[in-house]
Amino acid sequence: MQIVWFKRDLRIEDNEALSKATKHGLILPLYILEPKLWLQSDMSYRHYLFLRACLSELDESLKSLGQNLVIKIGSAVDVLEDICQRHEVEAIWSHQETWNGWTYQRDQEVECFFKDLDIPWHKVRQNGVIRNLRDRNGWAARWQNAMNLPVFDAPTSVNAITENSDTLPEACSLGLRDDQSVNIQKGGRKEAMKHLKSFLYERGEGYTRDMSSPVTAFESCSRLSAHLAFGTVSIREVFQAAEKRSNEIRKMRPIDKGKWPSAVRSFSGRLRWHCHFIQKLEDEPRIEFENLHPAYNGLREYAFDENYFEAWKSGMTGFPLVDACMRSLIAGGWINFRMRAMLMSFAGYHLWLHWRRPALYLAKLFTDYEPGIHYSQVQMQSGTTGINTIRIYNPIKQGIDQDPDGIFIRQQIPELRNMHKDFIHTPWHDKANMNGYPFPIVDEKIARKSASDKIYKLRKNSIEHNETAKKIVHKHGSRKSGLPRNSSKKDKKNLAQGKLAL
Repeated sequence: MQIVWFKRDLRIEDNEALSKATKHGLILPLYILEPKLWLQSDMSYRHYLFLRACLSELDESLKSLGQNLVIKIGSAVDVLEDICQRHEVEAIWSHQETWNGWTYQRDQEVECFFKDLDIPWHKVRQNGVIRNLRDRNGWAARWQNAMNLPVFDAPTSVNAITENSDTLPEACSLGLRDDQSVNIQKGGRKEAMKHLKSFLYERGEGYTRDMSSPVTAFESCSRLSAHLAFGTVSIREVFQAAEKRSNEIRKMRPIDKGKWPSAVRSFSGRLRWHCHFIQKLEDEPRIEFENLHPAYNGLREYAFDENYFEAWKSGMTGFPLVDACMRSLIAGGWINFRMRAMLMSFAGYHLWLHWRRPALYLAKLFTDYEPGIHYSQVQMQSGTTGINTIRIYNPIKQGIDQDPDGIFIRQQIPELRNMHKDFIHTPWHDKANMNGYPFPIVDEKIARKSASDKIYKLRKNSIEHNETAKKIVHKHGSRKSGLPRNSSKKDKKNLAQGKLAL
């Protein structure tokens, strides 16, 4: 018997582990619900709701092949040991997982367990991330080759194995409290494919421009990020669907193409960068916990202001766009990338908060939490990578640029719904109509300059800083943009600054 251990590949289509295991005989499709994982500081109620929907649909898909999904509750080693004692297990199959620190340690324990039993554990690639990568030379070409490979067909049938399946527990029994999520995305393969089709053929034409504003991004972005994070669709499937759409657009009359060429081109480039950032965590797992560049150690750790942190967490900083984004994120579990960058930049620079605790808070809010992307971006927006341009978002300017009429702000902040347009981004200038909305907790200009001075002082004329930065670039830097040759200058600039979105 072959065990197929589903992790973050909750689908039967383009699932290499499942496809290859079925060629070796009987399989036991297994999902292990690990209670200790759900006690970690980056896990949340909304993640669990999304997961349950994904598992339910995966179970339906497997039942159509003749075998239900077997769910077991417990530690991975204990569950697998129990199965191996009762079945003649020939091998175990799963994808190579690049996830949080807890799963990294768990996989090391499972590896030792199977080595002791002399049972092979076949771990196949899930995306464009390469395990045991020596350096980044040629990475983009290898990613492209992987995306162009044919997708793995789903099995046509699976012979049933008798094995009891546990009932998924309620969220509260895992220590997960209802987190006010009233509008999170639904999980499952059907939802993923619906979003993919509607984005490429209906919603996505204005993607290149509309992705930046929270007024338009909810409709114009693909909204596939959570599905890629949980694996209801593979990144190869998405890439090939985008390539197919690009070829169709190329054959259109010029008058019918509209903005579609730019939209699909921008989106395809961001699929590359999706894996590019996860590769960083694969190569250096410590960046979940430590500054990528050690020169920034001690810079913020001892100046953490709890009052600032609580105001930021609750959307009560007195800066309308920051607070609107946070309140929207609390309720819905998603915000567009530029606004994510602004939230983190504001926490790291204006409030001078060390990135680790804000990162964990955002991880719990993002339904699409993907550690590799998350921690790379959190550090980039906090200025601790040592290799990226210091970009401090002015939240007032961002409001004027991205929500000029205050449409999004008024939707998310009831206190300001009657605020005049002239004051919607600076409501403290119309004190009589603030309706209990707080005054800014910091002076924006002073806080921005103070942060900038501290960062640049650390970087300036530091030979040691620059030498370490060169090593980081060698290990983690992109060797090419990851965009097609005919990409716009704006696309290339956005990607260089880390403004990526799906």
